[in-house]
Amino acid sequence: MNKGHVIAAGLILCLSPLLAQAAGKLDPKAVDYKLPPNIVWVKGANGAETATLAGDPSKPGIYVQMIKWPPGVGSRPHFHNQDRNITVISGTWWKGTGAKYDPDSMVPMPAGSFLIDIAQQIHYDQARDEPALIEIVGMGPVVTTQAEQQ
Repeated sequence: MNKGHVIAAGLILCLSPLLAQAAGKLDPKAVDYKLPPNIVWVKGANGAETATLAGDPSKPGIYVQMIKWPPGVGSRPHFHNQDRNITVISGTWWKGTGAKYDPDSMVPMPAGSFLIDIAQQIHYDQARDEPALIEIVGMGPVVTTQAEQQ
């Protein structure tokens, strides 16, 4: 085998997964999907980024969102009018409850944790030393009400 054959064989091995992926097609009537480069992230005023993957939290019906929390970014005490089902995808997300903001009482939720923000119940949250990525599934319309007590 000469040098050209070795290079060609190496390229084929490296590109095979990409070629196989490109050759396959999904029926858009059967599967709706977004690959990571096609997910639209919107940066909020606090620095967190949100991607709405399905539905719309401001309208009736189910919605799915992901939120990227940078280190040190979080929320103050608040509540929602609907339950919100949350999965921590990566990092550690810290959670506290009650109207008085107390970071020392927050509990770590490592990647893989699942929790429910129960409707009308006050909570707050934060990423600390590392970014945290969470997924939220809920029913809209969802309204968030600030509830901090000094």
